[in-house]
Amino acid sequence: MLTADFPWLTTSILFPIAASLLIPFLPDKDGKTVRWYALVIGLIDFVILVYAFYTGYDTSNPDLQLVESYNWIPQLDLKWSVGADGLSMPLILLTGFITTLAILAAWPVTLKPRLFYFLMLAMYGGQIAVFAVQDMLLFFLVWELELIPVYLLLAIWGGKKRQYAATKFILYTAGSSLFILVAALAMAFYGDTVTFDMGALALKNYTITFQLWMYAAFLVAYAVKLPIIPLHTWLPDAHGEATAPVHMLLAGILLKMGGYALVRMNAGMLPDAHAVFAPALVILGVVNIIYAGLTSFAQRNLKRKIAYSSISHMGFVTIGIASFTDLGLSGALLQMVSHGLIGASLFFLVGATYDRTHTLMLDEMGGVGQKMKKIFAMWTVCSMASLALPGMSGFVAELMVFVGFAQSDAYSPVFKVIVILLAAVGVILTPIYLLSNLREIFYGPENKELTSHEVLVDAEPREIFIIGSLLIPIIGIGLYPKLLTQIYDAKAIVLTERLRNSLPSLAQPAPARPVAMQPLNAEALKAPSIQ
Repeated sequence: MLTADFPWLTTSILFPIAASLLIPFLPDKDGKTVRWYALVIGLIDFVILVYAFYTGYDTSNPDLQLVESYNWIPQLDLKWSVGADGLSMPLILLTGFITTLAILAAWPVTLKPRLFYFLMLAMYGGQIAVFAVQDMLLFFLVWELELIPVYLLLAIWGGKKRQYAATKFILYTAGSSLFILVAALAMAFYGDTVTFDMGALALKNYTITFQLWMYAAFLVAYAVKLPIIPLHTWLPDAHGEATAPVHMLLAGILLKMGGYALVRMNAGMLPDAHAVFAPALVILGVVNIIYAGLTSFAQRNLKRKIAYSSISHMGFVTIGIASFTDLGLSGALLQMVSHGLIGASLFFLVGATYDRTHTLMLDEMGGVGQKMKKIFAMWTVCSMASLALPGMSGFVAELMVFVGFAQSDAYSPVFKVIVILLAAVGVILTPIYLLSNLREIFYGPENKELTSHEVLVDAEPREIFIIGSLLIPIIGIGLYPKLLTQIYDAKAIVLTERLRNSLPSLAQPAPARPVAMQPLNAEALKAPSIQ
């Protein structure tokens, strides 16, 4: 049996990247060898992650585990430092799972297959690195490098407006990333010691003014990736032009990077500033839910409809992060994983539907369920998961956010009631646009013009396997959430306690009831005071 000192995380990051470098030398004419090679590499890396989790990760320990640290540039205290805790481990496993399925989803790719699978494997390692690295400067580097494969995958294999979508993606994401670099440098050089270690940065005694500026800088960068309205417009364009496997990576993993970083850095490193910004995060989350839900309802392009649906669902993440309760934060973390699975399944089905109908316009579809019964069934189940049907992971995640925020004593009752009612409106919108989506694609009379020009073949075994693989954890988590929540519960409790201590009204017990917490008054809701 391998020793516990084996560098599991470093191996899982570097193995797919190193394997991608061998692709140009593989003997292959039609791309079949390359795609099998990429799939095997993806599976091996996922097995490495799962084995490392089951043998080296303690779910009751809130601290970093599987830690590896090597000096890189000692003069700058820059280290190759990786580790996993409750915030990162679920997303690392999600990355391996979704990326491996995305490689399988890319089976029909025939244009430049060597370059395509090279980018997929390089992106595999880069995505794991984003969640695993524990050095701020290294985090910025892998955050930036991870953008390059996405840009190329959009620009080369996208739709008619792929150049516009790819350029908009890189301008938004790379431009906003500069805020990460500026904030990282400012925090590293703050005080008497210079360090980029995330653990050391979180322990520095920053002034409240400095925290507010750093929090704002990080928020801009992560609001773009999450995305938070109004910094969201790159996402519908990117999804509108992407292919199915790139869809799966965008919806399943890339959006989660913003949510992860918001918890890790904004809340974890700058808790006093988080107390000030939390009400704004709640409001932005409500805006995401309602605005994106209404916009999704109005879309006639299938890809853009599901893209706006993703933006709406991510609003629950920001509300949960700002709830100041264990349950609310746990719901936000669960929502990220749940949406990663559900979003990947829906976008894969969008790609499968387009491959057969060669149209994304809902007006040109209708009645195709008569000839594509298996695809119709998969669409129905995945749509039920997205609209938070009980028994699915989405229901548990959204319910935890709602209940966690309702139990929060950081906000006044009036504010909580308004937020919950408005968020509930968004929840009502979701089944409306998803069920109407199903009706327009599959129900009604068959579109003769469409069926006379296209061969509407039903789902093949590969497609059924991909959706089945995604539905297993979606339903499993929905029926038994502890499968996932036990991974991060210990970390969520520690982080929530620290965030609560950053609010004076929560840190100081009420005289009459020492255990109870005092709610903020209306004035404090606008800008919570910091002692």
